[in-house]
Amino acid sequence: MLTNLKELMRYAQEHSVAIGGFNGPTLESARASLEAAQELGMPLILQHAPVHEPFISLELAGKIMLALAEEATVPVCVHLDHGDSAETVMRAIRTGYTSVMYDASGKPFEQNLSETREIVRLAHSVNVSVEAELGNMPHNFRGEMTEYDPEAFYTVPQDAARFARETGVDALAISFGTVHGVYKAKPKLNFDIIRQVRAQTGGLPLVMHGGSGLSDEDYRTAIACGIRKINYYTYEALAGGRGIYDAVAQYPQGLYFHDAAMAATKAMREDVLRILRIFGGGGQ
Repeated sequence: MLTNLKELMRYAQEHSVAIGGFNGPTLESARASLEAAQELGMPLILQHAPVHEPFISLELAGKIMLALAEEATVPVCVHLDHGDSAETVMRAIRTGYTSVMYDASGKPFEQNLSETREIVRLAHSVNVSVEAELGNMPHNFRGEMTEYDPEAFYTVPQDAARFARETGVDALAISFGTVHGVYKAKPKLNFDIIRQVRAQTGGLPLVMHGGSGLSDEDYRTAIACGIRKINYYTYEALAGGRGIYDAVAQYPQGLYFHDAAMAATKAMREDVLRILRIFGGGGQ
């Protein structure tokens, strides 16, 4: 069943859990995430990010995710991740996305605030939820970065209070030590940032980007502090790749593509099952 981010954030707040946001640049990854969520009876966020445009367009990804969401047995939000321009956001809204993220976190604070406020005004007029980001995160998609100074990226709680009040966003992605991509060094997480931002914003649902690769305890602590949406992609995609490696080993004389796709889907589904149990308050 199709819903928007605001409704899922209400659920997350009421149950003190985090909803997983899973990017679906392929049919296999979207199916894997949804099948895992349905097996556990948990809500889900299916996402598309502009960084995946070389693999699949925003419009085609949206149509696939919307079709899956409308037939799903659990609530599913179809979300634009890291929308980098008003044009991209409007493309998503016209396609039928029920939620958008407008990411102006790399711009000066006042510009981020004013641009986000206008996106919120437009999106809310058509019942589309809005996530924004305050604070910035380093990118480490292929593990090339082994050291970084997380304090240079932290969200300032007092800024978050004004930002939330003046934009009216439905959820706010914050920086407290995570990175996008692969961790080569132990993450340096500051959970007090989450607590302080939550207090300063009156309990606004907070979002963790760079959610792959943390320890189970890190996830649980972040959720207890107020994280209500966790973006998870890199390690799911790596699990799919390992599934294909294993399939190739079983058929050294040749592997049909559909068998490779099914092997990847199965491996990703198992990885998502594991992580959703943690997000929902369970264990392994």
